[in-house]
Amino acid sequence: MKKTISILVVALVTAFSVQAQDKMGKSETVKTIALEQTSGEFTQKQITVSEGTYVFDIANNGVGHDVGFVLVKKGQDLSKPENHIQTAYVTKSVATGASQTSKPTELKKGEYIYFCPLNPTSTDNLLTVK
Repeated sequence: MKKTISILVVALVTAFSVQAQDKMGKSETVKTIALEQTSGEFTQKQITVSEGTYVFDIANNGVGHDVGFVLVKKGQDLSKPENHIQTAYVTKSVATGASQTSKPTELKKGEYIYFCPLNPTSTDNLLTVK
């Protein structure tokens, strides 16, 4: 099942690629990582992607209240907002049955933890960037 979810996430990332320009005017591909929240959890627990620029598309599937999204480099204190990768925040809280995206976020090699403080979800969700 985890392998199927990973394959679906990779397919979604590929399907939702868009072009953007960086500050130097060079074109780069911005990919989408689609994540779904249900009551108390993300349905995707582990994701592996390559280095690059991503937007996070967060869906609220029947949670019953608004949800959000926080991304932190693994090993940093999750409770401190200054450690959050703020470009990964959704642009507004996600209502039940809706989805919202983040701003483009550059991901470098390493491991990241993602969670929702509003849902609240586990802090064991892992995003690995290779």
